[in-house]
Amino acid sequence: MFHFDPAKILEQFAYNPQSPLIFSSGLFLFLFLGFLLVYRMLLPNERLRILWCTAFSVYFYYKSSGLFFLLLVASVVVDFNLAKWIEQAKTRGGKNGLLVLSLVANLGMLAYFKYTNYFADLWNGLTGAGIGPFEIFLPVGISFFTFQSLSYTIDVYRGQLKALDDMRDYAFFVTFFPQMVAGPIVRAADFLPQIHRPLHISREDFGRGVFLFCIGLFKKAVISDYISVNFVERIFDSPQQYTGLENLMGVYGYALQIYCDFSGYSDMAIGIGLLLGFTFPINFDSPYQSLSVTEFWRRWHISLSTWLRDYLYISLGGNRKGRLRTYFNLMVTMLLGGMWHGAATRFIIWGGLHGLALSAERLWKDIFPGIPGRLRKVLGGIWTFHFVCFCWIFFRAENMDTIRSMLYQIVFDFRPEVLGDFLEGYAPVVFWMTLGYALHLLPRTWEQGAQKVVTGLPLIGKAVLLTLFIALVMQVKSSDVQPFIYFQF
Repeated sequence: MFHFDPAKILEQFAYNPQSPLIFSSGLFLFLFLGFLLVYRMLLPNERLRILWCTAFSVYFYYKSSGLFFLLLVASVVVDFNLAKWIEQAKTRGGKNGLLVLSLVANLGMLAYFKYTNYFADLWNGLTGAGIGPFEIFLPVGISFFTFQSLSYTIDVYRGQLKALDDMRDYAFFVTFFPQMVAGPIVRAADFLPQIHRPLHISREDFGRGVFLFCIGLFKKAVISDYISVNFVERIFDSPQQYTGLENLMGVYGYALQIYCDFSGYSDMAIGIGLLLGFTFPINFDSPYQSLSVTEFWRRWHISLSTWLRDYLYISLGGNRKGRLRTYFNLMVTMLLGGMWHGAATRFIIWGGLHGLALSAERLWKDIFPGIPGRLRKVLGGIWTFHFVCFCWIFFRAENMDTIRSMLYQIVFDFRPEVLGDFLEGYAPVVFWMTLGYALHLLPRTWEQGAQKVVTGLPLIGKAVLLTLFIALVMQVKSSDVQPFIYFQF
């Protein structure tokens, strides 16, 4: 007999560290439907609508990080006031001091939660001390909302943005839930002007929002989660138990997994933003179609790469101080970009490898500016994809021993004769990997055509489409909801 237990139901709305609230979960879809109904009813009242969205966003973060939502609130209060004081400061020294305070507050918070144990380990290795490890919880998405908040104070300092008079608007910007915990990193200059403009959700925007949410859900919950649970995790957990060919396929699988996982989240975030009347910049642009590592970083995690370019690389001097300084600035930017992703030596190596590749490509272009177009495309595409895949090994592996084992298997125990057994034994995985890469390599015009079809559907048609995608996810997904990879950053 059915037993109604209110306590069990209420538990679903409380923070559970083992079950963060993510876009691909049934609970989020249920909560979002209720939120959206109230949001639509509040459209005529801008202030109530903004307060309702801010409250839901804070609750969304609470469901991801528990009481650490207070950290988010503190960040809002601190940076809102610092920006006002920066704008009001009469001297350059006063402005500089307040900006340094903002940098220390944000980067210091980031350093404490992400890097305390890493630097303690380094210190222990150098001195033999026994410091740590400390039990420090990493709040979800802390790297994203700190960078987002820093963009505001830096732009106010540079005179590119006026400081806000109402903290409620700033809180709305920082906490806006679609992109708060895993990007894209939205600049204050892009988002703030949208807050008080007349809210109009056109049929095209609504259709594009539904399309992007469905595509993102498919990428994440079908392709990424399936190949992760059924193949990639097994390879990276014990690479020495598999042949080099299987290890290589595991690397290709992870390259697709992280793309579908992260771009899937970005697609859903951008789609939800459109459903709420807000536009975010594109965050991924078919990065594995790149013909160079330089182009890859124009297509991969665009919001982060442009943030690092505008606030770090250019601040260091960019390419304005000669070739050697340009190469140095590229290396520093990518090394710090690697550290942004995680507190481990392998992330620094990952960033350093990309920094070396960017510097080498710039040097090659300076020395040999003319290469035949067709040859450049073929060689450039092959080189870029395999270099990026090689670097992903450092990004994904749990430690350096795993990296060494995987590389050893690929180089010295490849055994191509197991290809037939691999294709047969992992047929579903091969299917989803093939489909994922094929969809990724399709021309942009195909995606635009599919988007037009979805936009042209009546409301009931969009609802049916979304239901079909959810049903597909329910059929293919693993037993547990898999958190997004970039939640850890």
